[in-house]
Amino acid sequence: MNTPVIDYYLAPQSPWTFLGHARFAALAQAAGAVVRVKPVDLARVFSLSGGLPLGQRAPQRQSYRLIELRRFSALLGIPLNLAPRHFPVAGDAGARLIIAGEAAHGAGVALALTHALGRAVWQEERDIAAPATLIDLADDLGLDGARLFAESEGDAMTAAYLRHTEDALRDEVFGAPTYVLAGERFWGQDRLDLLERALAGPAR
Repeated sequence: MNTPVIDYYLAPQSPWTFLGHARFAALAQAAGAVVRVKPVDLARVFSLSGGLPLGQRAPQRQSYRLIELRRFSALLGIPLNLAPRHFPVAGDAGARLIIAGEAAHGAGVALALTHALGRAVWQEERDIAAPATLIDLADDLGLDGARLFAESEGDAMTAAYLRHTEDALRDEVFGAPTYVLAGERFWGQDRLDLLERALAGPAR
């Protein structure tokens, strides 16, 4: 039986990425799947797929987003600050840190950094655009935060970030999180049940 491979397109500042992250990591592990962690430049994805940054969306869309965040926070038992001090926040530096973590330590560390970044924004009132925050988050995971941050700022990680974004556009991704299994897209943390079914394969 072939090992399933999932491309995990994410934005570290996205509340939806955070709400789905732990469940996604658990179901991928249970399925024995290989996860390719791919942070993307969400602003570029939006600009080329018809999406709008939060502040440019119609008021009714913005208000309904808060309703859905509150609902899913309660349903999943994941506390969220719906108006965090440091949001909107640029996710580029955090994305590069995740990429550097995967390059140096593998997908497990990249997944742990993704969770830590989301928690920092949505539960801990921390600024993930600040180098000191990123270094501290990496240190908290037992990594050499200063070294990893320095690596994340290099040309190789910037190029990898661009490649991930181009991969997302090629795979017709238009939002985060999106999980791609064998060419099939699953957009949003509320599609994880469908991803799990696809990983299980045809009913016997």
